[in-house]
Amino acid sequence: MTRGMPRSAGAATAPRPGRSCPLDYRYRPADIAAAPVLRAGHVYVVGGLYGNVEALQAIEAMRDAEAAQGRDVHLVFNGDAHWFDAEAADFARITDALEAHAACAGNVEAELARGPGEAGCGCAYPEFVDDAVVIRSNRIIERLRGTAQGFAAHLDPLRRLPRMLRLRIGGLDVGVVHGDAWSLAGWNFSQEALCAARRAGWPAGPDSLRLAWLESGLRLLCSSHSCLPAAVELALDGGPRILMNNGAAGMPNFCGCPYGLITRISVCAQVPPDSLYGTAVEGVRIDAVPVRYDHAAWCARFLRTWPPGSDAHASYWTRIAGGPQYAVSEALFGAFAQRAARRLAHTMPLAGRSGIAGSSDS
Repeated sequence: MTRGMPRSAGAATAPRPGRSCPLDYRYRPADIAAAPVLRAGHVYVVGGLYGNVEALQAIEAMRDAEAAQGRDVHLVFNGDAHWFDAEAADFARITDALEAHAACAGNVEAELARGPGEAGCGCAYPEFVDDAVVIRSNRIIERLRGTAQGFAAHLDPLRRLPRMLRLRIGGLDVGVVHGDAWSLAGWNFSQEALCAARRAGWPAGPDSLRLAWLESGLRLLCSSHSCLPAAVELALDGGPRILMNNGAAGMPNFCGCPYGLITRISVCAQVPPDSLYGTAVEGVRIDAVPVRYDHAAWCARFLRTWPPGSDAHASYWTRIAGGPQYAVSEALFGAFAQRAARRLAHTMPLAGRSGIAGSSDS
């Protein structure tokens, strides 16, 4: 939910609210590949909407614009659609969207469905994250549970949300999770974990991204839980393997960039004009595209629900207002980073530009 260092799910020796997660969060990479398949030609993977109604409206408008061009886009929510939507009308709007589209559970949905317990918010925050952040997140989920009590009929659909989804887009099989390939609230697909893996030469350890690809047999994995985006493309078994962690659809992901981020997957070979970075595999485009919601309206809505002095304001307002101290270049690994570096080297002498962080390939 906020930036932190990775650790394996269930590493704590005793349950600690917000630090540990229930055993039913756990699964194996092979379970993702065995999930029922949803076939589609065009998909938006929407992770970390966090109750941002304006972002939801923007995503629906993006979908409708593609429909006008003949592309039927499916919305696929991969967790934490709820969070800041403590007002009943906002909670209802997000709930309706979850029930209308394909979705898997994030820790927020899982803990709303479960009710109060030892997991707190279910974030499984690593030790790097300050205790004050963890305490505030546990209080946020308690307030959200109070809102959810007014929607008792909708708790059963939350309980039925699967832990993962599998998509088939063209000839590409895609695994969709909230956390990582081992836990709904796992941090092994976080930017920090990926940096550590890159420094170690991408080893095939017990929680490695390489092992997730190999055991699942999937070329593309999508996640979001760690709240900051990360994109990896590595060659494995003679072909590209890709991770797209979209970070947050409902919050800024990069410093000074007031928009959310989703993963767009499409059989259309054309590069989206607003792609921040992307690639193609087996004839399928995979891109990180911005969600340009009404930032002023969202800030006003957030402040009405979470004014200064509230828990969510203390934890999130700086990011909501101006973005995290994070650049696109920090999100790119493997071939994504190599293409961005080549493009930067090519453009800087021509235009004298600085701060170019990344760009889609063609």
